[in-house]
Amino acid sequence: MQFKDIIGQQAIKNHLINTARESRVSHAQLFLGPEGSGNLPLALAYAQYINCEQPSATDSCGECSSCRKYAKLVHPDLHFSYPFFSSSSSDTAVLFIEKWRKAFLSNPYLGLDAWRNELDAGNKQANINVAECHQIIQKLSLKAFEAPYKVLIMWLPEYLDKNGNTLLKLIEEPPEKTLFLLVAQNQDKLLNTIISRTQLVKVNAIDKQSLASYLVEEKHLMADKATQVAYISDGNLQRAIDLIAEGTNDYFYLFRDWLRACYNSKVLSVIDISESKLASLGRENQKSFLIYAINLMREVVLHKESAGQLVHVTEEELDFVSKFSATLNLDQLVASISLFERASYYIERNANPKILFLDVSLQLILLLNR
Repeated sequence: MQFKDIIGQQAIKNHLINTARESRVSHAQLFLGPEGSGNLPLALAYAQYINCEQPSATDSCGECSSCRKYAKLVHPDLHFSYPFFSSSSSDTAVLFIEKWRKAFLSNPYLGLDAWRNELDAGNKQANINVAECHQIIQKLSLKAFEAPYKVLIMWLPEYLDKNGNTLLKLIEEPPEKTLFLLVAQNQDKLLNTIISRTQLVKVNAIDKQSLASYLVEEKHLMADKATQVAYISDGNLQRAIDLIAEGTNDYFYLFRDWLRACYNSKVLSVIDISESKLASLGRENQKSFLIYAINLMREVVLHKESAGQLVHVTEEELDFVSKFSATLNLDQLVASISLFERASYYIERNANPKILFLDVSLQLILLLNR
């Protein structure tokens, strides 16, 4: 994995390269970012750069022996740890390494659900167990085989739970030239004792323009569809891939017609849209539709607050954004977004979609006409 293969995140790439070139490599770093942001491929690209035999000012060479092994995830000084679904307390991550390599190489932005599907785990709980912690200690106590640094990349250390205390001494006082790269999504679920022993690398969601460009170039979507998927996924490439697989509906026209009916108090049209269209989308598409609605209404807020330079939508969406920003006041827009967020929360918890969308529609009628 090279930095050039990672979507967006240029500021973080520059920071990581500078720490390596200036010999300021912290032995324990926490790559913290939401799912699909690229924090996992960034950690791998960083490790590859540090161990590259001929690094340039901007990236690893991609051609030396070390880089070729990193590209296949088979370098003897590169180790991975990740949540798995064990059937025995003695199981460790190495039992699943071939599936891990296959999953990562096919999608470096994978989420836990995609990993679960790869393992066909059913309802088993994911964790990083004590046996895995002891295996890590044993592996890292050995000298490096051929690279300057031994590297352990731990994906989702949130699943360590209290088992992480086993690793505290090793993280705080590792063997020479040993690098811990922890790749996490939720800081609240991490042990404070681990957070305090690591240097934070904050990774934001992929910016929507970079994600849309990637979807056009690599996934061959039309520009309008790529922009829509980028907005719905909110910078999460794993989510964008899932949406493409599901086949995204054209949410803009549905959302526009729904809001117009609510704004004009056309109750019969509102009921028809709520029951025959929104309620029949299917739960995943309903969630995606509401995420799209939230994001588009935020664009309306930006336009109303004279921040049009930050609005990045299609031509038809821009026309909608412009008209609605002139029609509604800021309080109405903020309240609309809150209403959609609550609806998304209840859809996640299996609310009845017919009742929910009709209720949201009636609240919108009152909200948009007050």
